[in-house]
Amino acid sequence: MRRTTLVAAVAVGLVATTAAPVAAAAPDRHVLLISIDGLHAADLAWYVRQHPHSALAGLTREGIDYAHAKTPVPSDSFPGLVGQLTGGNPATTGIYYDATYNHALLPAGTTDCAGAKPGAVVDLTEDLDKNPAALDAGQGLAGLPNSILGMTGAPQTLIQPSGLPVDPRTCKPVQPNQYLKVNTVFEVARAAGLRTAWSDKHPAYSILNGPSGTGVQDLFTPEINSSVGAGDWTTDNTATRQYDHYKVLAVRNEIDGYDHAGTTRVGTPAVFGLNFQTVSTAQKLPAGGYLANGTPGPLLASALDSVDGEIGALTAELGKQHLADRTTIVLSAKHGQSPTDPAALTRIADGPLLDGLNAAWRAVHPGSGDLVAASTDDDAMLLWLNDRSAAAVDFARHYLLAQNGTGNDIAGAPKQFTASGLQAVYSGPSYFHTSAADPRVPDVVGVAQYGVVYTGKKSKIAEHGGAAPDDRDVALVVAGAGVHGHRVVDAPVSTVQIAPSILTLLRLNPNALQAVRIEHTQALPGLHT
Repeated sequence: MRRTTLVAAVAVGLVATTAAPVAAAAPDRHVLLISIDGLHAADLAWYVRQHPHSALAGLTREGIDYAHAKTPVPSDSFPGLVGQLTGGNPATTGIYYDATYNHALLPAGTTDCAGAKPGAVVDLTEDLDKNPAALDAGQGLAGLPNSILGMTGAPQTLIQPSGLPVDPRTCKPVQPNQYLKVNTVFEVARAAGLRTAWSDKHPAYSILNGPSGTGVQDLFTPEINSSVGAGDWTTDNTATRQYDHYKVLAVRNEIDGYDHAGTTRVGTPAVFGLNFQTVSTAQKLPAGGYLANGTPGPLLASALDSVDGEIGALTAELGKQHLADRTTIVLSAKHGQSPTDPAALTRIADGPLLDGLNAAWRAVHPGSGDLVAASTDDDAMLLWLNDRSAAAVDFARHYLLAQNGTGNDIAGAPKQFTASGLQAVYSGPSYFHTSAADPRVPDVVGVAQYGVVYTGKKSKIAEHGGAAPDDRDVALVVAGAGVHGHRVVDAPVSTVQIAPSILTLLRLNPNALQAVRIEHTQALPGLHT
């Protein structure tokens, strides 16, 4: 369960480095990036064996299969996709999760900045939408869902400024793109005169515009957590498939040289793509998941069939437009999903656990208030503390790791829970190799035991966000232009290497990306321009 609670000065901290020169672009080349959330390398390998004539098998057979690709930690949607499109890990990009906390910013809605206390939730979820219950996030389109392709190309206009944290320097809300510390592939492509497009699940994905605010020319973000039937688009896998199909239609229009709505001819983007949710929801719904031997169960197998059909439609559209030999397809995932062993599943309600930690802290430090300022817990535990001292971090660590549940085992405070589900607890700055002065980094990072999912729902059977292999070991295949023959790369690679690879394939300078220069991120091996 994700629980982000604010308990009551430094600037936002955008990286202002000089951009590397941009090489001459290749206007006749295109890169289509496809993220199939939840897709493990093992899932792809299983599907290809079962369906040797499928679209996924065709891409894998013709392309480079990076068999040991890992996502950044935490393995969540925002750090995962931001890593793919910047070349950086969270300490560099400043994006640790989709719902986090910043000790330097002011709470959302602050107007008297001179007298405000720093410390703010940074929420990059559907909560920011003008109308999170509407598929168009509040644009007001008539005839939804059939009219959804008419959704505006400026999703940032659908974000409520009142939900954004406030910069103490300017006393203005910090937009998602302003919160990103480094530039994106889209910004580099735009600087080279190339067209860009992307499709994803919330308007907050305007973060991909980057600090300039101009990275993605055609950004299509129907709200996946909006109301449909008795729930949202993720609560029924049939609905999720329909939701993903809207994005596929948008990308097919872009392949055909139009904007995502199919109304204005603008030319096929040089770099574009979309995110699939179908596999992810099939992994998490109670009727889905994996069999005892770790292979996909019936719902998940059917979801893979659905995605395969959609990818087949995209590759067919590329062929129809005579773009197949000029387009590179990069297929990966923002994150995996854990556990793939159904017997390992252990659900833990994190709310009472953190309430117990706060109570223990108050018992030892009367009048101090809660220790935890905010938390994000899916299948890892990220805590931001009101007291950032080493002593406070050590207190939280010992409390969370204490297992016996009897006696006064923590500085005289009775322990209220027998187990936290954590196998290790670290100081956030040391875990992420960043400065303790970083106002964004979690103060405490808990690595969960395999199979632990923090949720109060008895229906959820998997989650992501942690550091387990099931979270991080994702598929990564590159096929099409720039790939000369099939090969399997067994050497470990990271999905952050996708960003410099995209620029290499477009004959642009990867060092134009700030995160690439900071982390010395290399392009994936085996690609040609």
